[in-house]
Amino acid sequence: MECYFDNSATTKVCNLAVKEMYPLLAENYGNPASLHKKGDEAKAALDLARANVARALSCNSDEVYFTSGGTESNNIAVFGAAEALKRRGNRIITTAIEHPSVSEPMERLEKQGFEVVRIPVGTDGKIKESDLFREVNRNTILISIMLVNNEIGSIQPVRTARTAVKRAGSSALIHCDAVQAFGKLFVIPAELGVDMMSVSSHKVHGPKGAGALYIRKGVRIVSPVCGGGQEESIRSGTSPMPAIVGLGAAVTEFKRFDSTIAKMSIMRDNFVKEISQIPSIYINSPPDALPYIINFSVEGIPSEVMRNELSSRGIYVSSGSACSKGHRSKVLTSMRLPNSRIDSAIRVSLSRYTTEEELKFLAENIFDARNKIRHK
Repeated sequence: MECYFDNSATTKVCNLAVKEMYPLLAENYGNPASLHKKGDEAKAALDLARANVARALSCNSDEVYFTSGGTESNNIAVFGAAEALKRRGNRIITTAIEHPSVSEPMERLEKQGFEVVRIPVGTDGKIKESDLFREVNRNTILISIMLVNNEIGSIQPVRTARTAVKRAGSSALIHCDAVQAFGKLFVIPAELGVDMMSVSSHKVHGPKGAGALYIRKGVRIVSPVCGGGQEESIRSGTSPMPAIVGLGAAVTEFKRFDSTIAKMSIMRDNFVKEISQIPSIYINSPPDALPYIINFSVEGIPSEVMRNELSSRGIYVSSGSACSKGHRSKVLTSMRLPNSRIDSAIRVSLSRYTTEEELKFLAENIFDARNKIRHK
């Protein structure tokens, strides 16, 4: 039995996306910027994909800009907002546990003279709303907060950012990295009060190479990407049509989030209950985390040892974020967990295709693998 539990890193492409992508490779292969029939056909496919993503976000099509993925969306949003608003102030607010595609741009902006405030998280992996209110002032030009953390699944109080901006009398733009939330929660930018939002295709059973950046109508940023003016100059470059169409198809398969979350919560709770009976197991994800992500430690066994043992059994988990190989988890460190737990942490990430049988099989093999490794 082969079981895949690394869906926060990437997901299997759904059948509909595969089906819809093929014609863009073999038949409708034109450039949507070309002014002839083949270009018009490609442009129609591009417009349909944009409409599908806009529908999934409950926004207008002209607020959706296609990118190569979540990393590029985050970079464009962070650098673009800082450049556009630098004459109004230099204070930027973010959290201590952002994805590298946000945290590294922040480090670069800091070197350029911007003041970057990184709000810490508690042992539950969440920032305090009171900290957000305290740190936002009239000099703040950008707030960037992820909705769901990619390592532990903690859900951040993104809505509070808009209230904090209003109270401070700030003109700051609010950006949200919603890559891990999109397709799993109701992710509606207008309801969250954000000006920009990043999403990715390969996290929602679409292909790699496509993503989208929501930019609220009327918001102006200066994109760091220059070129031929595609995507209204937000993301210049020839549109990767097969990937974009795959994303547009994948989002049409989003299910009812309330019922799906309820189902996933039950599955997660049953799994956590089962592995919690194993000696030396500690659950790192908070109880109210997104149920698709379960982070736990098998204390005394290094993450890579447990990961490799499970992999040899056809069970695929992660020893942390796929974007931070070889480094001690910044997220778990920020939660002030002991090094023994950080160094033995395992991330199990589910998808809508995950079954109870697979999770039961995983729990059994964690128990067996622990005993085998300890007795070597």
